[in-house]
Amino acid sequence: MRILSKRQLKELVLYSPQHVARLEKAGEFPKRIQLGPNRVGWVEAEVLEWLQTRLDDR
Repeated sequence: MRILSKRQLKELVLYSPQHVARLEKAGEFPKRIQLGPNRVGWVEAEVLEWLQTRLDDR
C-alpha cells in the first residue's frame, strides 16, 4: 500500500487542496488519513480507483 502526500495527490488529480477538501466533505473523493499531528495522506489505490471511475463515466 502506498500513501500519497498532498504534493503527489495534486500531481495526480490537478485540483486545489481546497477543492479536494470540499469533495471529501461531500463524500465524493477518498478520505484522507491522519498520519501525524501535521501530516495527512491518501491511499493511492483509492485515488486511482476514483480516477478510473471518472474515466469510465465519460
